[in-house]
Amino acid sequence: MIWNKRKLLLTAAVSLLCLAGCSSKEPESAETQEVVPESKTYSFTGEVRTEAADHRPILATISNHPAARPQSGLADADQIYEFLAEGQITRYAALFQSKVPEQLGPVRSARDYFVHLAQGMDAFYIAHGYSPDAKKLLDAGAVDQVNGMSHDGTLFERSADRRAPHNSYISKQHIEEAFTLANASEKISALPSFSFLNPNESDKIGDIASSVQVSYSADPNYISTYQYDESANRYYRSVKGIETVDKINERRIELANVIVMEMDHQTADREGRLAIDLQSGGTAMLFHEGIAKTIEWQNKDGFLIPVEQGIPVKLTAGKTWIHIIPSLSGPSSSVTYTP
Repeated sequence: MIWNKRKLLLTAAVSLLCLAGCSSKEPESAETQEVVPESKTYSFTGEVRTEAADHRPILATISNHPAARPQSGLADADQIYEFLAEGQITRYAALFQSKVPEQLGPVRSARDYFVHLAQGMDAFYIAHGYSPDAKKLLDAGAVDQVNGMSHDGTLFERSADRRAPHNSYISKQHIEEAFTLANASEKISALPSFSFLNPNESDKIGDIASSVQVSYSADPNYISTYQYDESANRYYRSVKGIETVDKINERRIELANVIVMEMDHQTADREGRLAIDLQSGGTAMLFHEGIAKTIEWQNKDGFLIPVEQGIPVKLTAGKTWIHIIPSLSGPSSSVTYTP
């Protein structure tokens, strides 16, 4: 079973034994294995870990249609990536590594950029449905994954209080079963180069930004507002004045960082699906510690990393919401903030 505490074993150096009657010639090699110090923080949040942190990340596509809110499991996500799906509608790619919720959803269909994101992270990917381009990648085995199209009513369960397609959920137990069915490794194999402030560090270099608004369009259903709470050093998100909470226990989504990354978006088909450039890097904005700063982002070994002059920016330890938008100051998508 995954995400149980594991006892980590240290590998000792191997001693070479000389057999009786062997020559006095020196052994050709005497290899030893160096013991690498184990990180004491989670890779995607920088928070002090409370148990073994070697489990593989999970990336799940979650509906953000108004009929899907509030979603289940988001309060446990280490990172939430918000992308345009088609038209003005956005969809989440929620990443879980430090903890997996008891229930996750509503799970929605894959897009090729979600698959590429999971592929770069070597994350186990969860979706229910797919676009034509995403299906080609999934059929080709681009990622280890489970899809509700093959397991609807078994691993994926339909909620009676929501209407399809916004009512497909998967439990922690069924995620564990999906790893087994996919014959997928449970161990993390790719580590991101995120950098985090130490507990005694602070970053107050930038514009004061107590309130932040990220717009994908003029539709208020897809305009996110973040309010900074200085006493908690956290941001709280709302849409149309309704606070973003987790349906499981009505916990508020508490964020240490809000990042907005500007990426090239092109219309890919007549349905309005998009092609999004996850590779080329570009301008970004970071909001944390009550301040705003313009930075850049780069794709470093498959991970979307916020950087300054090519060096990873130090984030505040905690959860991060990452908006992927066409423009930081365009006629549709935009970012604004006030002291």
